[in-house]
Amino acid sequence: MERKPPKKKPAKVPDSRQDRLKQALKTNLAKRKAQARARKSDETRG
Repeated sequence: MERKPPKKKPAKVPDSRQDRLKQALKTNLAKRKAQARARKSDETRG
């Protein structure tokens, strides 16, 4: 009898990718909002 190693399933590869993308999107959006606020405050100052 031939023994085969058990097949290992990738641990939540799609989920972790989705989580990373979601986090990156959230971070980018926060940066863009901060930049927009900074630009707006600069315009009002002169």
